[in-house]
Amino acid sequence: MKELQPLNENVLLDITEDDGVQTTASGIIIPDTAKEKPQYAKVVAIGNIENPGIAIGDTVFYKKFSGTEFDFEGKQYLMVLYADLLAKIVETEEI
Repeated sequence: MKELQPLNENVLLDITEDDGVQTTASGIIIPDTAKEKPQYAKVVAIGNIENPGIAIGDTVFYKKFSGTEFDFEGKQYLMVLYADLLAKIVETEEI
């Protein structure tokens, strides 16, 4: 089995999308090329970062147009610099 291990201050994000077909309210199918990609993803691996503030499995929000997208063993990934992460998405209880 092969595994991706980020080097330096890189973070590996899983950006694999579901194959669900999106349509408009009137029923027009939206092609993949017209869809805006989300700017959040799940952390798969973390490079050599001191006190990262994130963990594997966390969902993070990252800068638009950052990182390098690639396919590896049938999944889509994004390798970004730790500095390009903007926030960690956390669940909170309503008051």
